[in-house]
Amino acid sequence: QVQLQESGPGLVEPSQSVSLTCTVSGGSITAAYHYWAWIRQAPGKGLEWIAHVFANGDTYYNPALQSRTSISRNTPENQFALRLTSVTPEDTAVYYCARTDNNLLVEYWGQGTQVTVSS
Repeated sequence: QVQLQESGPGLVEPSQSVSLTCTVSGGSITAAYHYWAWIRQAPGKGLEWIAHVFANGDTYYNPALQSRTSISRNTPENQFALRLTSVTPEDTAVYYCARTDNNLLVEYWGQGTQVTVSS
């Protein structure tokens, strides 16, 4: 069974950077035919794709967030991470990590972690 678990700081001040980690069990982040994604949902909003990384390390970023976003992998720990810089209150959301199939359809979700940007 594939399980994903997000971890992060919870509360962060505007202009700071947020680093989130997704720990994966039951499957390898280097296995073929899967993408590993970060997705968020702000209050009252729909889901927003942030970024993903493929098994071979290729990455994709949402153009609306690309300048402030980086996705990375820690393969020995079977983890991948999201870094979002220069955050504003508009970045307040529940952040999810997920595994997708080769067509970017989500197969597994983490439970989500709340990120609140406030001074």
